[in-house]
Amino acid sequence: MAGQPIKSPAEPADKQRKKVMGSVALGRRRRRNRIVLSLLAVAVLIAGVVALTVAAPWDDLGSQALTTAPAPPPVLPAPQVAAVPQNAPSPVPEVLAATLAPVIADPALGRLTGVVNDAETGTVLWGADADAPMTPASTAKVLTAAAAMLSLPPDHRVRTDVLRGAAPNELVFVGHGDPTLTAQPIGAPNFYPGAARIDDLAEQVRRSGALPDTILVDTTAYSGPTMADGWVPEDIAGGYIAPIEPVMIDGARTVPLEDESPRSPTPALDAGRALAVALGIDPANVRLGTAPSGAAPVASVQSAPLRDRLGQMMWRSDNVLAEAIGREVAMGRGGDTNANAGSFAGAVRAVSDVLGGAGVDMAGVRMADNSGLSVQDLAPARVLGRIIAMSAGPQHPELRPMLDYLPVAGATGTLADRYAAGDRAGAGWVRAKTGTLSEASALVGFVIDVDQRVLTFALLSNGTSPADSRPALDAVAATLRSCGCR
Repeated sequence: MAGQPIKSPAEPADKQRKKVMGSVALGRRRRRNRIVLSLLAVAVLIAGVVALTVAAPWDDLGSQALTTAPAPPPVLPAPQVAAVPQNAPSPVPEVLAATLAPVIADPALGRLTGVVNDAETGTVLWGADADAPMTPASTAKVLTAAAAMLSLPPDHRVRTDVLRGAAPNELVFVGHGDPTLTAQPIGAPNFYPGAARIDDLAEQVRRSGALPDTILVDTTAYSGPTMADGWVPEDIAGGYIAPIEPVMIDGARTVPLEDESPRSPTPALDAGRALAVALGIDPANVRLGTAPSGAAPVASVQSAPLRDRLGQMMWRSDNVLAEAIGREVAMGRGGDTNANAGSFAGAVRAVSDVLGGAGVDMAGVRMADNSGLSVQDLAPARVLGRIIAMSAGPQHPELRPMLDYLPVAGATGTLADRYAAGDRAGAGWVRAKTGTLSEASALVGFVIDVDQRVLTFALLSNGTSPADSRPALDAVAATLRSCGCR
């Protein structure tokens, strides 16, 4: 019948008895075989021991003491990275100028301005129109990073809060300037290592006992336009920038782990929708709003420390992160000195004020943003060179981490694919922040020359295609590395 187990036909009782007895006999034979094999193995082992005992070379030594071979020499570390000597000779300016002359004459550089400093003394060793304002492109992030290191502690963090709304069913998602928050699940990789997670906020909300069905997203920490003068809307889909709002998910990337992923035109609302999904709320019930005065806290997370975010900003030349850090500098200075701290104008002013207060002559600097993406940005090579020289010199130890944030030629960050083929003289030696726009290329950093002297440099090229100017700039920096200009 259907569904019944299939059975074998019944066998006579005597036949079953014979089968059982046969199985028992077979089992006994197998056990006997195992016993015999075990006894043979023991016999072989005993014979081996006897043989070893008879053949032992020290058996005729009786009670004499055994001797041992001397211990081998210790294995000592041989580090390949060593401090540069303090007495390394500095290049002679005239010799350096003569050595650089052929490479800076390359027409691929268009209009070139630049400066080379001795890191130890700050002395200018070479310069070319270093006071002329030029388009710095992403080397402008050197200004932003330096202002952050001079004005904020390295462990500074940015909060993201969830507060109770005016109605019992509402939560207010309040951003204070962290674009690195991620919706990636706990344990999964995300674009900004160490970033706060939406899942942590959602878990805190659940533990609070709140039962919301609506989320308001409060973006009032920032003010003014969300796009800077000199930005083009096409760069949002191109993956270079997003509207600057005080809360984002993975820097507003629509593909969370992809660097130049298309960005979202509505990053703050997207962040609110991610929280809604984590809480099981309909994303359609997310809208912009404002937290009521004195709203009770429900959940809060913090960004990674500033030191980590600065490294991420510089290595990847992250425009969104640079704009957020510029506002972080402005808000850290307080409303009394900068009423528009959350705006482009307020952030630019704060960065300029901090650098000017540290002794940097900011004459000629005209910035529309803090990332260098704007085609309206202008900065002289002298200013960028001065900041790198301060970072490498002994007078401003708080700026020294800048040197670690710079990409390494032929190895890391935005220099990973440069110096990787052809002339590799600068590979591993040049460390620099890159900058690239449609008709601008720049390289700002430091190098150790063949005499072991640390040289800092700022090189700005305008007016030609980066496809031509970047290899030419790389050749200038490589020449600094190979110059024995005593």
